[in-house]
Amino acid sequence: MSINCFRTAKAPLQTFALVTSISRRHRDLSNRLGNKSSPSFVTLRVVSSMAYEKELDAAKKAASLAARLCQKVQKALLQSDVQSKSDKSPVTIADYGSQAVVSLVLEKELSSEPLSLVAEEDSGDLRKDGSQDILERITKLVNDTIATEELFGGSTLSTDDLLRTIDYGSSEGGPNGRHWVLDPIDGTKGFLRGDQYAVALGLLEEGKVVLGVLACPNLPLASIAGNKSSSSDEMGCLFFATIGSGTYMQLLDSKSPPAKVQVSSVENPEEASFFESFEGAHSLHDLSSSIANKLGVKAPPVRIDSQAKYGALSRGDGAIYLRFPHKGYREKIWDHVAGAIVVTEAGGIVTDAAGKPLDFSKGKYLDLDTGIIVANEKIMPLLLKAVRDSIAEQEKASAL
Repeated sequence: MSINCFRTAKAPLQTFALVTSISRRHRDLSNRLGNKSSPSFVTLRVVSSMAYEKELDAAKKAASLAARLCQKVQKALLQSDVQSKSDKSPVTIADYGSQAVVSLVLEKELSSEPLSLVAEEDSGDLRKDGSQDILERITKLVNDTIATEELFGGSTLSTDDLLRTIDYGSSEGGPNGRHWVLDPIDGTKGFLRGDQYAVALGLLEEGKVVLGVLACPNLPLASIAGNKSSSSDEMGCLFFATIGSGTYMQLLDSKSPPAKVQVSSVENPEEASFFESFEGAHSLHDLSSSIANKLGVKAPPVRIDSQAKYGALSRGDGAIYLRFPHKGYREKIWDHVAGAIVVTEAGGIVTDAAGKPLDFSKGKYLDLDTGIIVANEKIMPLLLKAVRDSIAEQEKASAL
């Protein structure tokens, strides 16, 4: 695959040079993989990082404020806060509250343009009979969260205001225009267990990811490589990236300066560690194990919930991420948009099981081959071969 890079008048020389380097890297990788299915040309519009400065500031503020709301709820989680969605995954008052807060911040901070938000939740269940109590609790939670923010000038929401705010997330996305993409709590089961979750917010422009923010309240600042538990008191990470500008991490509840991060530089798969979903229902652990064995990976898998995995990978806590959902599951874009750019801007590669880039331009769902894999440039060719061989063996065994 080759990438045509066009330098615009606003793009600084270093940005152009960086994307040209990325172009060569992807072309060389594609040639080594013999990937015939990739398009011959992908046009990448090079933009200055300054072009998204306002959007990044708004996204960081929105995700951080939503994470603060989620932390408050997690500490006082009640069984009555859990409802059931049709896909059998739990949804909490924090899901709705987080989405409302993000919508409000984006609307206020970016008021000069219409807000198109593709988000996981809608207000349908909250409009049903018997939901008034939980609706009022969510409204109070959101009002308490924004009360001290100058941005809102002391204004408060009614329950009707809250329902309308949640439904800002009704956009279908697509290849044209600008669309924000939100998972208000990615890793809901981890949230309910008191483990990892993330507020994941990304921005698509003409179907391409240009910005991503991951707020991970329970992820320690120290590495979690090798399933190590951190003894550090510094907990909560904010990862953010814009196209062509790299990936940065800082403490979630701190004014400390951000630090630039890079994916693992490990070249030998035997020395690599890999991430996969905590829940067996979210990924085929036996397939991941087969792939790891073919690569000679010696370390046990690191299993955590949510796009916190993408954040941890971006700073080198592990070298590989494997996600192979059960047959019939359709990947949603909000589960990967923010995480994908956080990893790629840190030097990683994110593809489907066939080695094709993820296409976020087709609406709420990803149309991809089998699963999602993430690695650095050196390991990816070996990983793709192991994936192909393991899938072929599994299909052969199931046909017997």
